[in-house]
Amino acid sequence: MTVPDLSSVQPGQLLARGAGRLLSSYGFVSVEELIPARGLRVDVMGLGPKGEIWVIECKSSRADFCSDHKWEGYLEWCDRFFWAVDEYFPTELLPDHTGLIIADAYGGEVVRMGPETKLAAARRKVLIQKVATTAARRLQGLRDPEMALEWG
Repeated sequence: MTVPDLSSVQPGQLLARGAGRLLSSYGFVSVEELIPARGLRVDVMGLGPKGEIWVIECKSSRADFCSDHKWEGYLEWCDRFFWAVDEYFPTELLPDHTGLIIADAYGGEVVRMGPETKLAAARRKVLIQKVATTAARRLQGLRDPEMALEWG
């Protein structure tokens, strides 16, 4: 087994990696950088074993958090919303009515469960299809990079 070289990976990507591993431990699958609607791009969207949808926004610094003005728009695209930050992040900046995950490149822990707000069935169906389509295209793009160019 080869150990991946993570030295060139951005801090937010390391958090997303750890958040994905955490989601997997709950039986979820996840897709990074998913676009639920025009103008929005979530860092991690998790799809749970019962069809639940979680959004996780990864913040690597105070400046990264303070410059994010779109996060509240993500709330209508998930059943639960979480921040993923490292152990040194000033968590007092994060709104109390959101979930909190402390993570690193190798995993994470839910410190505060995000409140549940059930999605409408029609929106859930659209999101499940987006997760499936995005994941399938990315996998196909790895096997056939020329196809990935066609999708843009």
